[in-house]
Amino acid sequence: MATQAQESPLRRFLRRLTASEAELEAEEQQRESAEYGENRVGDCQRGQLATVAGRLKTVVYTPRTNLPTLEADLYDGTDVVTLVWLGRRHIAGIEPGRLLEARGRIAIRDGRKVIYNPFYEIETP
Repeated sequence: MATQAQESPLRRFLRRLTASEAELEAEEQQRESAEYGENRVGDCQRGQLATVAGRLKTVVYTPRTNLPTLEADLYDGTDVVTLVWLGRRHIAGIEPGRLLEARGRIAIRDGRKVIYNPFYEIETP
């Protein structure tokens, strides 16, 4: 199977014409994330220490009486990992659309990949 780097210009042009907007966005995000992250979210397994990069799709503050949490969905074009900061209501710069690199241990919660209290770097545009 030919990779994107080995595709002919005509084949690449035809693929872009027939691809959905979501597929094109995922490809663009994969290229962008590959520059920063060491691991693809889609390849990460439970218990793995991973460094991933992508764009924050959603950021949600969940008020709880005993432990507030800030949750953000990071998308790298292959899959989504939820970043969870326990005991935080707000973190400057953590907002939808930001490019972020995060490092931590992958956990599974409700069938989704999660990193609790990740180390992170906000990438400058």
